[in-house]
Order: sequence, then structure tokens, then C-alpha cells
Amino acid sequence: MMKPIIKAAACILLTLSFGAQVYAADGGNPKKGKHLYKKECKACHSPGAVGKEMTPMSKTMSQWDRFFKRMKHKGDQEAFNAFSDKDLKDIQQFLYDHAADSDQPQTCG
Repeated sequence: MMKPIIKAAACILLTLSFGAQVYAADGGNPKKGKHLYKKECKACHSPGAVGKEMTPMSKTMSQWDRFFKRMKHKGDQEAFNAFSDKDLKDIQQFLYDHAADSDQPQTCG
């Protein structure tokens, strides 16, 4: 039989792991985010373009979370700052939902 302390620790770890996965999965519209990404981001983040190729599968869900938490865009920070908070949340939701370790990994085809 499991000791109460070990049981409690296991419950806490399980709760935290679920909480970490839910971070970006709340509040954004992934369909709008995909449209915005294709319209505003893909031009610089395609093969052979100025920015490094970037698709939702370029990062894991937690890596996308960190990227949007830091709000730092290498290269052209002004382009990143031009988005509204809602637009950024929508793009984040799209990228998160289709990240490399998501249930539906996707490029931005």
C-alpha cells in the first residue's frame, strides 16, 4: 500500500502536469490564428525566406508557451508588436494546437 505522503505527491505532480498542458489551450481561436499566421507570418517563415522556416511543428506545446510568454521575436520585433493581444492569442492557440507533440501536429500548408 502507498504511503499517504507518496500518494499526495503523486496527485500533486499529476495535477501540475495537466495544468501545464492547459496553459495555451484556453482563449484563442485557432482558425483565426491559422489565417493570421498564413497572412502575416508565413511570408518570412517559409523555406528560403528571410526568417527561419517556422511551422506549428517546429516547436513543442511548451516551447510555444515559452515563446509567447517571453513575447520576443528574433529579427523583427516591430512586426510582432503590430499584433493585438487577441491576434497573438489566436496565433498562439493555432501553433499550440498543432505543435510537434500535439494530438494533431501540422504544418501551415
